[in-house]
Amino acid sequence: MRKYFEYASANRTLLLTLTGTLVFLFLVFPNLPIGGEMLDVKPGYTHTEVMAAMDDYGAEGRSIYAWSSGVLDTLLFPLIYVTLFAGMIYRFRPTEGMWLLAFVPVIAGIWDVGENAQIIVMLVQYPDIGETQVAWASASTSIKGYLVFICLFLGLGLPSLAVSRRLLAKLKATIR
Repeated sequence: MRKYFEYASANRTLLLTLTGTLVFLFLVFPNLPIGGEMLDVKPGYTHTEVMAAMDDYGAEGRSIYAWSSGVLDTLLFPLIYVTLFAGMIYRFRPTEGMWLLAFVPVIAGIWDVGENAQIIVMLVQYPDIGETQVAWASASTSIKGYLVFICLFLGLGLPSLAVSRRLLAKLKATIR
């Protein structure tokens, strides 16, 4: 895995994965013609909310959502954002021993794939969606949200810490 993290932390890889992540977040997902808000961007949801959303999507929207969730949000997007955050964390780790933090995005990506699978099952099984199934999917979505938050915190916090340390070192050097 270390070779993957080294690859992910290269300038070119970081630039490409940042661009890919932004394209998915701001161009692809918001413009999917599903007829409503995607479930996996919510902090959680109830059975009633899922059933209402499924009605809003309609048959075509559910089909598009299931396809996009299976291809874009289960295969491509997790690979891109996991590589971005793993690369950021690995590259800007404050100590060598902290390289293991780069596994946090990998765990988030694996969790995201499982969450997407649950949503796909609900989309395909509609209207036969049980309350327990929704509860598990909602819990998975909530946990994914926390994991992604941790990735954002580390992926943005560690570079900020590195820049702060460099600026402080330069300031100390100019004062002496």
